[in-house]
Amino acid sequence: MSALDIQWIRDDASLERQCHDWKQRPYLAIDTEFMRVDTFYPAAGLVQVGDGERAWLIDPLLIRDWSPFAAVLEAPEVVKVFHACGEDLEVFQRLTGSLPQPLFDTQLAAAYLGMAFSMGYSKLVLEILGVDLPKDETRSDWLQRPLTEMQVRYAAEDVQHLAELYVRLDPRLSDEKRAWLLADGADLVRNQTRVSDPQEAWRDVKLAWKLNPAQLAVLRELCVWREEQARLRNQPRSRVLREQTLWPLARFQPSDKVALARVEEMHPRTVRQDGDTLIALIAHAAALPSSEWPEVLPEPLPREASPLLKKLREVGQRQAERLGMAPELMLRKKVLEALLKSGYPDGPYQLPDSLQGWRRELMGQALLDCLAAH
Repeated sequence: MSALDIQWIRDDASLERQCHDWKQRPYLAIDTEFMRVDTFYPAAGLVQVGDGERAWLIDPLLIRDWSPFAAVLEAPEVVKVFHACGEDLEVFQRLTGSLPQPLFDTQLAAAYLGMAFSMGYSKLVLEILGVDLPKDETRSDWLQRPLTEMQVRYAAEDVQHLAELYVRLDPRLSDEKRAWLLADGADLVRNQTRVSDPQEAWRDVKLAWKLNPAQLAVLRELCVWREEQARLRNQPRSRVLREQTLWPLARFQPSDKVALARVEEMHPRTVRQDGDTLIALIAHAAALPSSEWPEVLPEPLPREASPLLKKLREVGQRQAERLGMAPELMLRKKVLEALLKSGYPDGPYQLPDSLQGWRRELMGQALLDCLAAH
């Protein structure tokens, strides 16, 4: 590895020159190093790009114009290779306003080839390339300058191995599986674009289904405020308002600071800083006319539905076996629950919109048949 060619990109002109060249490549391996200690947004410390022969390290603290790189991310003829790209996507959306397409995730590729689902990067590199990666730098400070020699080497080798993984994994995929994998990549990008709409955040609150519509109106307002403040202040949501306080606030609707302070898990700092705002918010939402209340959320499935859920999961497991894929790739629990909720206990059932693409074609009818036979 000592011969690895590492090149730094520290200004806009060099980045623009290099991006012209990158757009001619069939694929690029891309990775990021970022810090997210006490912020809402990840702070990018480094962006690495590799083509299998050399590694480029882009210093995001010095780049002002990301538009040439955004064009590379969106270039349809260049495959962008990542590993477990969830947080990387967030970094790029924040830095460049763009997201990579087409996207090839090596973690997903391994699962499509029947290896373990959700396999860590080091484990995959060891299994495919026989290289044992050092663990030392994963938790280091990527915003410090200068970076240490170890950090630079770690970051460059990371993206070098990623390119090597792609070259090994891609030819093993059938055309069909490659198309499915790229469709999953497009899904990941779509989900990132749908960056949680603050107006919908209340739906994910634990036990929200137990609240009535008037209480849900209060919950919705609180969640919108919390989401917007977290972004504005660049602080984690829990720092603005703890998750565990949302439900009791909507349920009991305190009308003064004394009652607010009594809410379980309520941080004294929140009462001090935002108490008046929260009380006003709760009062405002509680006064909304019933026509503006949200609809009650469906109850979770009863325990008796578990055997049926298991039967549905087996539909996916049989297909996974037939195709030599990791079973977790097939049907997500949320999708199966949505299917069951559409008609439990006696039917008729409807395939949920969340079941789409090849999964719907391959397993949709089998799932409905399984429920009809029940």
